[in-house]
Amino acid sequence: MRSRGGGRLSDAGLILLAALLGGFFFADSLSTGDHGPAFPYLDLGVGAAACAALLLRRRWPVALALLLIPTLFASTSAMGATAIAIGAVAVYRSVRVAALVLAVHAVMVTALFALAAWGTREFWMGLTVVLALDAVAVAVGLLVRSQRMLVASLREQARQAEETQRLRAEEARHAERERIAREMHDVLAHRISLLAVHAGALQVRRSATEEERAAAEVIRQHAYAALEDLREVIRMVRSAGPDEGDRPQPVLADIPALVEQSRRAGMRVELDGFDPSQAVPESIGRHGYRIVQEGLTNARKHAPGAPVRVTISTVDGEAPGLVVEVTNPLPPTASGTADRLPGAGTGLIGLRERVEVVGGRLEHGPTPDGQFRLRAWLPWRG
Repeated sequence: MRSRGGGRLSDAGLILLAALLGGFFFADSLSTGDHGPAFPYLDLGVGAAACAALLLRRRWPVALALLLIPTLFASTSAMGATAIAIGAVAVYRSVRVAALVLAVHAVMVTALFALAAWGTREFWMGLTVVLALDAVAVAVGLLVRSQRMLVASLREQARQAEETQRLRAEEARHAERERIAREMHDVLAHRISLLAVHAGALQVRRSATEEERAAAEVIRQHAYAALEDLREVIRMVRSAGPDEGDRPQPVLADIPALVEQSRRAGMRVELDGFDPSQAVPESIGRHGYRIVQEGLTNARKHAPGAPVRVTISTVDGEAPGLVVEVTNPLPPTASGTADRLPGAGTGLIGLRERVEVVGGRLEHGPTPDGQFRLRAWLPWRG
């Protein structure tokens, strides 16, 4: 949408152009033929009104053009405004309507010139000039119309692309939440099952009193009820394929196996700082594993063949946490970029969702030394 200032500038420019064209035709009419004493005043008055009427070209382009076309019988200075009005029809209406208006003007101009100087040199020259002016006005109008349609199409494509990216990001967040829910189901189901088993063992212990056995029975029953409720809830969000199932969820200790798997796939991966004896909560270790997995996947997609460094470390003190960092050299920007797999960034969106669940921080992007770094800090309570 054009600004109000731009519209006023366009109005002023077109009115000035119409006045200049009208002045050209008026000056030519003064040098040919005899005119009455009222001719210049009538001609210029009609021409000025026609120029002012161009302000209505956006709202009523066809009506304005049909209103100005007959003025050629009374005013030569209005011919410039008439040509611009015909061009406005080409801008704001269809090509068919513009062609019909142009045909009406051509017929009336031909009839007027035929009455004035049929068969003379002036007839052909005047007719050619006016019709050429109309053709130029229509051509410019069609060009402006095409440019506006192109801009509108590009804006719509940009809007659709932005909406598609937003939907992809939302879908990635939703998928990551489902994945976290599945992981939590597996972990909680395991722990509640252990609670039920221990409660059952306490119930059958010989040295247990009747009160202890009754309490153990209550714990066991509620544990089984909680397990069933958990399964019922998780069934609503479980949409995993056969490769997910109820298998044990990966933890921090599984990262070396993940790195070795990437090496067998042809990647050059170096693992630094990993200590299997690090006291890291299972939930934090699970998130750390997923971050390393996504970092290796991104490196394989966008920088194939580049060396990758995976660093695992813990932070002690008042804010204990796990730091996971995956770095690799930035890929070349010249030839060879077409061979890399495309990416929509949904993996990083999922990682951010995962990190925000535990109150951590996620950073990713190029570094001054030409590396791409994915770094996450996952806190846990001491």
